[in-house]
Amino acid sequence: MPFENTDRIQATTAGSLPRTPELIAANAARPVAADGFTLETTDEVRALTSAAVDDVVARQTALGITQPGDGEFGKAMSNSVDYGAWWGYSFQRVSGLSLTDENIFSQQPVRSTPGNIRLTSFPDRRDWTIFHDAYTDPESGIGTGTGKNATAFPTTTGPITYTGHEAAATDAANLKHAVEAAGVDNGFITALSPGSAARIANEYYATEEEHIWAWADALREEYTTVLDAGLVLQIDDPSIAENWDQINPEPSIEDYRAFTRIRVEALNHALRGLDTSRVRFHLCWGSWHGPHTTDIELRHIVDLMLDIDAGAYSFEAANARHEHEWALWQDVTLPDGKVIVPGVVSHATNVVEHPDLVTQRIERFASVVGRERVIASTDCGLGGRVHPQIAAAKLESLGEGARRASAKLF
Repeated sequence: MPFENTDRIQATTAGSLPRTPELIAANAARPVAADGFTLETTDEVRALTSAAVDDVVARQTALGITQPGDGEFGKAMSNSVDYGAWWGYSFQRVSGLSLTDENIFSQQPVRSTPGNIRLTSFPDRRDWTIFHDAYTDPESGIGTGTGKNATAFPTTTGPITYTGHEAAATDAANLKHAVEAAGVDNGFITALSPGSAARIANEYYATEEEHIWAWADALREEYTTVLDAGLVLQIDDPSIAENWDQINPEPSIEDYRAFTRIRVEALNHALRGLDTSRVRFHLCWGSWHGPHTTDIELRHIVDLMLDIDAGAYSFEAANARHEHEWALWQDVTLPDGKVIVPGVVSHATNVVEHPDLVTQRIERFASVVGRERVIASTDCGLGGRVHPQIAAAKLESLGEGARRASAKLF
C-alpha cells in the first residue's frame, strides 16, 4: 500500500513541473504528422526526456518530496493543440481523431436546459463572461489555461482506439529508472480520465455517453501499463468539478450530479479489475489563473469523488477559493483504507508559502482524518503556471512543511 503514512507525512506533487529549456526546444522541433497534432519521436527527444526525468525526480527527492512524479515530461504537446501535457497528450495516443479548423475562441455558445446539460464553448464559460473585461485585458495577469498557441480542438471522427502503448511504456520505464536511482519507494504517472478526454467534439458516436465510454476503454490500456510497471497511477479529472463552470446557464445541483455520475461510472469501468490501491484521483477546478467565482462547492460533489475506485483522492485546498473547505472533512466519512492528498501549496500565486503555513494546513486535515491518511501536495501542476525558480521554492516549502508536520504528528 503506497499511500498510508507510517512514520511521517508524505509529500508529493499534482503532476506537471517546469521543463528544462533544452527539453522545450527539442519538443518544439519535433515533426508534426499529417493529422496536424501527432508528433514524431526522435532519438534526441528520447535521450533528453530520460535524463530530464532522472533529474527532476532527484531534485524533488532532495526537496523532501517522498512520492515524486515524472513532471509529465514524456507527454508532448504539438503547437496546434497546446492545452498542456495533462490533456493534449491524449490526442496523440489514440486513433479516431481529426483536427478541426475552428478556432476555440470563435465557437458558438451552447445553452443547456433542465434535464439536458451540455458543455458550452470556452469563451462562454460563466467565470469568463462575468469577468469579461478582466479576461480580455492583457495586463490583468489572468491566464486562461488554454495554451499560448491553442487554435483548434481535435474532433472524434472515427472509433477511439488506443495507440500510445510505446509512449506509455517509455514513460513508465523512465520513471522506474529515476525512482530507483533516487532510492525512492514510489513514483507516480498521470493519465487523463475518460470524462476529461471526451470534452471534444464528437461526430462519430451516437451519444455523448458512448463517446465517454469509448475513451474509458481506450485509456484503460494506459492505466494498465502504468500499474503493471509497479508505479502509482494518478487519474487527472478536472471535469468532475470544472464542468460546472462550463454549463450555461447554471444548472441545478441535481442535474449536474446526474451529468457527472456518468463520468464517474465510466472511470470506474476503465479501472475495473486493476489494482486501485495504487490509484489516486486528482480533482481540481481548472488550473487557469482567474477569479473562479463560479466554482462548484466541494460539498456538492465530494461523495461522487469518493465513489471513484481509488486509494487516494487529491484536490485543491490551498487556493483562496477553496482553502476553507478543509472543514468539510469534519462531516465527511473517509472510507476505510482511503487517503486524502490535499493541496497545501498553490499553483495559482507567485507567493511562496511559508513552511509553517504548510504545516498548519497539513495539521488541519490530520486532525479530522488522522495523520496516517494525509499526503501533502500541490494544488495542481506547477509547470507552465509559475516560474521554474518559484516552483522549486514552493516544493522546498512543501517538503519542509511536511517535515515539520511529521515532527509534530509522529
